[in-house]
Amino acid sequence: MTETTASSQPSADVQMCWFSATGLFPWWVILLWGILAFIIGVMFLASPGITTLVFVTFLGAYWLVSGIFSLISLAIDRTDMGWKIFLAVLNLIAGIIILCYPLYSTIFLLAFLIIFIGFWACFTGFVHLFHAFTRKDAGNGIIGLISIIFGLLLLVFPLFSAALLPFVAGVLAIVVGIVAIVASFQVKKISPAVAA
Repeated sequence: MTETTASSQPSADVQMCWFSATGLFPWWVILLWGILAFIIGVMFLASPGITTLVFVTFLGAYWLVSGIFSLISLAIDRTDMGWKIFLAVLNLIAGIIILCYPLYSTIFLLAFLIIFIGFWACFTGFVHLFHAFTRKDAGNGIIGLISIIFGLLLLVFPLFSAALLPFVAGVLAIVVGIVAIVASFQVKKISPAVAA
């Protein structure tokens, strides 16, 4: 009976930490990811404009390289050729525009993201309101109203919301970084027990 309890203990620890439950990453990769996320979060809070500009420029470079490699891959694999060419050309155009006009691209991408989130929040809010009325569910109604108000605020003040987005991303990255760092030590602690 004691042996059964002892052998079931590592599996409970593994379920407690979702990083190790997947078994995909060793503890040191999770630690590096957490440290990197924490540093990025601090950079967003310390200098949000420059950090956002660098990230959007990096995104443009990534899209450009991705488009080039997508076109090169057609020499090996010609399945879905039309779709691959379309995506490759789209990536190339987006990458070139961002790299040629990084400042305007940053403002445009942030504003576009805010408008998309605003419309999505309004849509999900109306869906929650519909469920609230059809199922007589007050909880869904409250969530729907909050979502609609949030979406309308984003749509009415897109530039202000876009200016706040790097700060929100910074706080989120710091929180994710701290969680990942703590989780990496949990994974390191239970890894020998799981291996045994």
